[in-house]
Amino acid sequence: MSTRAWGAHAADRPLEPLSISRRAVGAHDVRIDIAYCGLCHSDIHQVRSEWAGTKYPCVPGHEIVGRVAAAGSAVTRFKAGDLVGVGCIVDSCRTCADCQAGQENYCDHMVGTYNGPTADPPGHTLGGYSQHIVVDERYVLRIRHPEEQLAAVAPLLCAGITTWSPLRHWRVGSGMRVGIVGIGGLGHMGIKLARALGAEVTAFTTSESKRQAALDLGAHDVVVSRDAQAMAARRQHFDFILDTVAAPHDLDALLALLRRDRQLVLVGAPATPHPSPNVFNLILKRRGIAGSLIGGIPETQEMLDFCAGHGITADIELIRAEQVNEAYERMIRGDVKYRFVMDISTV
Repeated sequence: MSTRAWGAHAADRPLEPLSISRRAVGAHDVRIDIAYCGLCHSDIHQVRSEWAGTKYPCVPGHEIVGRVAAAGSAVTRFKAGDLVGVGCIVDSCRTCADCQAGQENYCDHMVGTYNGPTADPPGHTLGGYSQHIVVDERYVLRIRHPEEQLAAVAPLLCAGITTWSPLRHWRVGSGMRVGIVGIGGLGHMGIKLARALGAEVTAFTTSESKRQAALDLGAHDVVVSRDAQAMAARRQHFDFILDTVAAPHDLDALLALLRRDRQLVLVGAPATPHPSPNVFNLILKRRGIAGSLIGGIPETQEMLDFCAGHGITADIELIRAEQVNEAYERMIRGDVKYRFVMDISTV
């Protein structure tokens, strides 16, 4: 079927209206009428070919929410009318140890929601800046939030799971002292989720002007990381630090804040590497640096259910499709609190 979308034909061209094709609904497929799609900074990297391997036309979008329009004959989990979401994954090998463990995000053959290999035309997946999408039910998530919150649920499919997965993996919970570095699209979700998990949350920012915003999001404390005295006062204070910043910066300053045997976990993806940390900051307190990539399908459903139960959504600015290029420039400037979401009815 043909559907309207917004995408780009080349790295140096703006996004524009397109007509794309979606496959017919197979036995295990769900066709979704998309209501809203979040804008992720990785969309910009991909559209502008700042990450290698972009295929064109590129239709971004992996923070998708909407309603089931049709379900295949073998679909058991969804029916027409259900509120659903699709995140960053639309396929994987399904047989490797990662897939068997519900960690499809680490499958060597994971297929991304856009720019991934597929037999569907044009030979690569096309994402959620579009009216409809067809996805195997295995990779579709159930939305239990009230319908009026649907637009603000969309960023949970990337920003939410990207921060939830490490918080859960390292068992963040009541009584733990947790640092969240960066107060942007990822960081604002990290603050909300860590607080809801019962942690004592400290937000780290380079800007004093963001102090009140971080407190409003639920942080118990805010540290301006450029304040050497404030940083020194919190040496060996934290049980876990989640670093959401997507630009190179000094990891040693953060490592010094961790207690023995604790972790600094990176989820921000800078275009160039961080400066190498001093190995003594690791070995003298047996600290670790780790990374985390989105989350598997079961973990994403767990996150959505947790957020529904705790009334957690993203803080968003809703835009029309024709505002997407302007929104990209504003995202680059950091001029959004904290996530743009496209109203797909305007596509």
